[in-house]
Amino acid sequence: MDDSELRQMIADVLEGDIAKFESIVQHYQKPIFRYCYHMLGNDTEAEDSGQEVFLKAFRNLQKYNRDVPFGAWLYKIAYNQCIDVIRKRKLAKYLPFFYRDEKENKHIDLQIEANYFNEFVHQALSRLSAEERNLLILRCVEEKSYEEISLILNQNSANLRKKYGRSAAKFRKYYAQVKEVGFV
Repeated sequence: MDDSELRQMIADVLEGDIAKFESIVQHYQKPIFRYCYHMLGNDTEAEDSGQEVFLKAFRNLQKYNRDVPFGAWLYKIAYNQCIDVIRKRKLAKYLPFFYRDEKENKHIDLQIEANYFNEFVHQALSRLSAEERNLLILRCVEEKSYEEISLILNQNSANLRKKYGRSAAKFRKYYAQVKEVGFV
């Protein structure tokens, strides 16, 4: 789907042809799911978050600024959605104190590790802040340019390059530590 097709589909959706939004969803569904999965490390949460991203995009389509690439706008929504899930997850870590029976609470970290492709990568990523993890995922996994990332995160692309260098160095350090411990 090229840019002019996408712009026309958005215009059609805004004029009431909501069936066109399905084509937009189909085009972006896999990349948004993949992004959410790498941010959250859990299939179910990624699927739920991906659906929520498209629901929010549909509801707020009239607010979309056509000067910003649509994909960047979607990733920004996805980023905010994932941050909300991570915040709720932190709250969920304290929920066992409210349960009388530990069986009622499935430990989130175990679920993530069971569903993640590479345990060492996950452990190293989990040591990074959400912002650092987001930057690495957008740049390395989603292969976004610094200009696209700057639109998603509302940050200067030169600063993002510096942050990326520091985040990548931290990831490599954590990855080496985790791998070393894993093989002992």
